[in-house]
Amino acid sequence: MVDTVSHAELMDRTYRYQRWVYDITRRYYLLGRDRLVADLAPPPRGRVLDIACGTGRNLARISRKYPGCALFGLDISHQMLLSAGAKLGGRAQLARADACDFDGEALFGAGGFDRVVLSYSLSMIPDWDRALRLAATQLRPGGELHVVDFGDQSRLPRWFRRALHRWLARFHVAPRADLHPRMQALADEQGLTLRFQHLYLDYARYGVLSRSCASIDLAGQP
Repeated sequence: MVDTVSHAELMDRTYRYQRWVYDITRRYYLLGRDRLVADLAPPPRGRVLDIACGTGRNLARISRKYPGCALFGLDISHQMLLSAGAKLGGRAQLARADACDFDGEALFGAGGFDRVVLSYSLSMIPDWDRALRLAATQLRPGGELHVVDFGDQSRLPRWFRRALHRWLARFHVAPRADLHPRMQALADEQGLTLRFQHLYLDYARYGVLSRSCASIDLAGQP
């Protein structure tokens, strides 16, 4: 298991200064985030959790598109949460926590969430399969887990793929080539439904895990 303290320190070092320009620079290559927000469609007054919320960019857009929803965000980086807090003000509850080891009830109360978001975060989490599984357990009946992240760019020129991967490695980012089968395995294990798409010539991938309205979540909430 990855040492949580060490990873938190790494993320703080990485984004201590990057957080000031993060939203401006990432808009050009973190593709599919706005697609996710548009497709999120939480129920009225629903609860939305953004895991590894970073600067709060997605939560800010969700708050504008779906007013009335209760918004929550967690991140392992104190530096990123400083930016998120400044951006969101009182529009979201924020907490410092590890995506691989957190208790949504203890952090935010009122068991479970109607929508959970993992946006370009699994590619930065060493034990990303654990984070994905934990995220799925946070869903209420009828809830959805929305995941967008890098694809393997297999339909794009090889030189582009190599250059992109070198750039991403500078920020400790590694595309998860087996995201689709991992999400399908999780769907099969937990009785969830998976929708999965390859976006922009497989530059990005977008998956949605849905829990049946009739199911009982793993925390025992009806």
